[in-house]
Amino acid sequence: MKIFHVACLEDNYAYLIVDEATKEAAAVDPVEPEKIIRRASEIGASLKIVLTTHHHWDHAGGNEEIKKLVPGIKVFGGSSDSVEGCTDKVDNGDKLTLGSDVNILCLHTPCHTKGHISYYVTSKEEEDPAVFTGDTLFIAGCGKFFEGTAEDMYQSLCVTLGSLPKPTRVFCGHEYTEKNLRFASTVEPDNKEISQKLHWTQQQRKANLPTIPSTIGEEFETNPFMRVDSSEVQAKVGSRSAVEALRQLRRLKDNWRG
Repeated sequence: MKIFHVACLEDNYAYLIVDEATKEAAAVDPVEPEKIIRRASEIGASLKIVLTTHHHWDHAGGNEEIKKLVPGIKVFGGSSDSVEGCTDKVDNGDKLTLGSDVNILCLHTPCHTKGHISYYVTSKEEEDPAVFTGDTLFIAGCGKFFEGTAEDMYQSLCVTLGSLPKPTRVFCGHEYTEKNLRFASTVEPDNKEISQKLHWTQQQRKANLPTIPSTIGEEFETNPFMRVDSSEVQAKVGSRSAVEALRQLRRLKDNWRG
């Protein structure tokens, strides 16, 4: 499979997942449908399905339009998330296919929204898998707790997504990496992986290049919200449990203006 970034709005990413054997494609969160369709045309791909991570307008707001522009396209979204334009509701553990080689596993990752779905995508054995995490897991960060609790986010980040293979590539919904890493460096100022990745991120952004994907393995090294099981992170925020540390970190990040 091949994966293509499509920059949308101010700092969103939509994605095209293409099955190389058949050139069938899935669009992830195509908020600006014309851009998605144009990119698919450029690479000779045929749009078949939409994978919507959650109901917020900057992710689901293009669904009705893409249905008009691509008649018959299927739009998938979480069963408890009121996704605009959804034709096919999915739940945790549901499996989808794309073309001849791409398999998609739906993972319920609630907190940012109650019905948020992440999509775990695998292809041939020699290819690293990918996961499309919307606004649950960002590179070096996580989404705000709009419709859930710290317990929900811990389960979504550290258990559900954290159990994926370490080489799994992480494709998230926004280009927030530099700010997230600057916050992470205030939590763990001596973490060399964070400082190295921040430097790399700054070079990427100067060149107007994306900082995505990361990997699940990298997130366990550099993302404070996925490092809350560590005693160092817990001590830094004055907590005695991973969930409480996650709650405190989110509160600190919400009020951080760095």
